[in-house]
This record gives sequence, structure tokens and C-alpha cells, in this order.
Amino acid sequence: MIGYVLLGVTALLLGVAAGYLVRRNLAKNQLSTAEGQAAKMLAEAEAKSKEMTLQAKEQAMQVLEEAKKSEQAREEKLLLQEQRVEKRVEQAEKQNEEVEAEKRKLLQKAEEIRAIREESEKLRQEEASRLEAVAQLSKEEAAVQMFRLVEEESKEALVKRMSKLENEAHDELEKRSLSIMATVIQKYSRSHVSEFTTTTVSIPSDEIKGKIIGKEGRNIRALEKETGVEIIVDDTPESIVISGFDPVRREIARIALEKLISDGRIHPARIEEAVEEGKKEIDQKIKEAGEAAAYDAGIAGLHPKLLYILGRLRYRYSYKQNVLLHSLEVSYLAGALAAELGADVACAKKAGLLHDIGKAVDHEIEGTHVKIGMRILEKFSIGQNVIDAMKCHHDEYPHQTIESFIVTAADALSAARPGARKETAEKYIKRLEELEALINSFPEVEKSYAIQAGREVRIFVNPGKTDDLGAMKLARDIAKRIEEELKYPGEIKVNVFRETRAVEYAR
Repeated sequence: MIGYVLLGVTALLLGVAAGYLVRRNLAKNQLSTAEGQAAKMLAEAEAKSKEMTLQAKEQAMQVLEEAKKSEQAREEKLLLQEQRVEKRVEQAEKQNEEVEAEKRKLLQKAEEIRAIREESEKLRQEEASRLEAVAQLSKEEAAVQMFRLVEEESKEALVKRMSKLENEAHDELEKRSLSIMATVIQKYSRSHVSEFTTTTVSIPSDEIKGKIIGKEGRNIRALEKETGVEIIVDDTPESIVISGFDPVRREIARIALEKLISDGRIHPARIEEAVEEGKKEIDQKIKEAGEAAAYDAGIAGLHPKLLYILGRLRYRYSYKQNVLLHSLEVSYLAGALAAELGADVACAKKAGLLHDIGKAVDHEIEGTHVKIGMRILEKFSIGQNVIDAMKCHHDEYPHQTIESFIVTAADALSAARPGARKETAEKYIKRLEELEALINSFPEVEKSYAIQAGREVRIFVNPGKTDDLGAMKLARDIAKRIEEELKYPGEIKVNVFRETRAVEYAR
């Protein structure tokens, strides 16, 4: 039993000793493993540090190299620019030297020419003195002798020339006799046409007058603003008077009023629509008037645009005579005169109809109506014979054809007959046109109208170009300009209107 116990104790001691040895070996192995890992990590860190150091050195070297290259390129560029500047300076100096050399040559040549001229003048005087001594005649006596010899030798030629001039004068007298035959007909007289500066519009009842006037007069003001005429509403039953010097404006106002009366809706927006419709209708009437005039005169083949310009003469007056009716009269008379005198009837009739065509646009284009008319006819390829016949009717150009004398005589016949024209009306209209032109020269003015026979002007300004204070100043400036530049009886009232309108659409 004791032996078994000793054996167990011995085995236990041996087991404890063996366990200790095993555990020590295991701990030693683990310690060697951790140290190895630490050594490995340290070696890797050192290698990575060396690699980064090398990369940083390489990058620094690369940056340094690029900086050196950039500096070298800049130096080369500066050197090249310096060379170019030096080259240009050399070229400029060379050019200056060439210019100076050329200048010296020219001055030298000028001196040589001056010396040659003085020498030639001296030789000429010596030669003249020598000739006078040889001929025993002065310069003036020699000239008289020369003219006498030439006259004796050319006597026969002079006789022939005089005969030729006599024949040409005979032909010219014959042409003159034809022109005299045309002008003697100026004593012919016809009834005259009377025109006015007012138009009367009939209305169905006096109730319509109130609608036309509108609340606080807004409708009549809108109508006067859009048309540029004066609407006179007085106690005259069932009528309204439209007053204005411009026939086109009066006609537009008449058409617009008739449309408003027939429609029954009278307010500012509808007034604007009616005025626009009136303008379109006027354009159509102008076109029809030109076509009718050409048809009545028996002239075909005119360009539609030329017919439209001709139709505008329906609303143009010269000394209170309607220019379109005057042109038709001249066409009729010129055709009849041409037939009597054996001239070109078609050319005379066409020139008579178109002789005042420039008056249709003379307020829009610079120049006399004759020059404007010539340009218009050239633009529409009207024959040169027609242009030559019409351009002389005010004797601005010399007469070249018998047709030109005929058109001049026909124009005088139509214009000079008793009652055909009144100079006072022409002066009145010209004064109003000058007044409106002066006002429209101001940049702030959008449109202007002269009313009350020129005693009042209504001016509508662009609200974007001036404010209320500027409108007051504009009224004073315009009044001052009128006083300084125009002649007029009495006084002129200057009304400046500034209106701001906002428009938007609901869709």
C-alpha cells in the first residue's frame, strides 16, 4: 500500500515536472513568434520609408528639372523678342535713311527744274528781243499783222460758217413756232374745283354725339389723338365736323367715325380698331384711284407700285387744286395738243399724267418734286422720252423735244385757268407742315398734330424716353423753338401728352 502511494506521488511529481517543461517550451515558442513578427514589421517599415524617401527625391529632382526648362524657355523667348525689336529698329533706321536720301534727291531735282525754268525764260526773252529787232515790230504790232493775215485766209470759211448758222437758226425758229402754237391755248378756261379743309359727317341722332364725346370727353380725345384732326361737336343737329389740313387724316377720321356710328360700340379700344380699319381702307382707295386715273387717261402697263404712288395724289393739293385731277387734265390736254401738232400722242399723255408724280412723296424725300419724279420714273423703267417730256414743265431743264413744250403748255393751261388755284391755301398748309416737322425733330416726340388752323399743337411723347417733369420742359423747349424759327400770326398753344399704357394677355 505504501508502495502504491509512493508510486502515485512519484508519478504526480513526474507529471508536474513534465507539464512545467512543456509549458515553458510553449511560452518560449510564443515569445519567439511575437518577436519575429515585430522584427518583420520593423523591417517592412524601414523598407517603405526608404522607398518614400527615394520617391520624394525623384519628385524634387523632376520639379527642379521642369523649373530649369521653364526658365530656359523664358530666356529664349526674351532673347527672340529682343532680336525682333533690334531688327525692327534697324529696318526703321534704314527706311529713315532711304526717305532722307529720296528727299535730298527730290530737292536736288527741284533746284535743277527751277534753274532750267529760269534759263528757258531768259532764252525766250532774248529770242523775243531778237525777233523784234529783226522784224522792226513790237509784240502787239506783230499780233495785229498775224490776225489780219489769218482773217484774209479764212474769209471763205467764215462765209460758209455764217450760212450754216443761218440754216440752224431757221430750224430753231421753226421749233419755236410749234411751242408758241402750244402756249397760245393757255387762254382756254374751264370750271374750277373747290376744296375745303373740313368734312361733315352725318349722324342718325343727337344721342350719338354723347357717345362720341364719351365720359369726360375721353372718346373724342382718343379719336383726335389717333387721327390728328379736330372733331367739332356743336349745336348743329345730326352732324359732326372734322377739321384738319391733311386730307388723308380727315378721310381716315371720317371712315372711323362712320364705322363707330354704325357699330354703336364707342370706346377708346374700339376707336383704335376703327382708325386702323380706316387706314387700310384708305390704302385700298389710293390703289383704286391710281388704277382709275390710268384707265381714264388710256395708259396701260404701269407697275402696280407706280399706280399706288399715283393714287396718293388724290389726297395731295397744290394751291388748293387736287393734284390727281390736275394730272388727268394735263394728260388730256397734252394728248389733244400732240395730236394737233403731229407729235407723239402716247408719250405726251403719259408724261402729262406722271409729270407731278414726285408730289406724292416730296414730303418724305429730299429734293424738288421734278427730281423726285424723275427718280421714280427711272426706277420703274419708264421710257426716257417720257422723262424728257415731263422734267421740263417748270423750266428746270432745257426743252429737248416738242413733247416737253406740249406738257409745259398743258400744265400751265390746267394750273393758270381762273379759280384753279389759291396761293393762300398752299401757304397755310405749308406753314402747318413746317410746324409739325419742327416738333417731330425732338427725339422724345412720338407723333404730333397741328389743329385749330395751326393755333394749337398736340404732341404725344414716348413715356419711356421722358418723365412728367421732362414733358413740361419739352413743352417749353418746343414753344421756344417755334418762336425762334417759324413765322405765325397770333399765338400757338403747345399741348404735350404723356400716357403710360400696360398691356397683358390672359391665356
